[in-house]
Amino acid sequence: MPLAACRQAADSPDLEERQSPAERSCGDNGRLSTTLYGSIAREINWSADALRCESMLRPEGKGVRLRFIGDISENELSIILALPQLRPEATDPESPTVVTLTVEGSGRFFTTPTLESCWSDIQTQDRIGERDSRYDISGTLYCVAPLGEINGNAAISIPEMAFRGIVDWSAK
Repeated sequence: MPLAACRQAADSPDLEERQSPAERSCGDNGRLSTTLYGSIAREINWSADALRCESMLRPEGKGVRLRFIGDISENELSIILALPQLRPEATDPESPTVVTLTVEGSGRFFTTPTLESCWSDIQTQDRIGERDSRYDISGTLYCVAPLGEINGNAAISIPEMAFRGIVDWSAK
């Protein structure tokens, strides 16, 4: 997966020095907040300053992937939301979502067992500029089943996660 190849600390001094408020990859209001349960138990409350966002279209134009990257302790954590039914400018109260959580550099990957395990309520998706293909997107993810570890037998639960970032519908 191309998104998993990216590696850089989200709130490292280098990123903060290069990332002015106008260039924040998650927008000025970017955020991600959740509580993780299971083999990684942690409360996360990342703001635009401590968060990096990426997006790309899914194969065959079937929706989009949003990637949120931030630091937890000594590690970088990546949370990818794959939204196969989402379209530009659409809000969707029950968009099926595949969730993948990666502890970068550790070989630990967790993902949803089925497309029916998680969904996102997309509350806003507003075009940023008049002719821009980028949108400010916000929503809440809900999961009713844990994310199983791909290379092990651990699991992580994300019952609810609020997010806001930027989706670029022209990104490949």
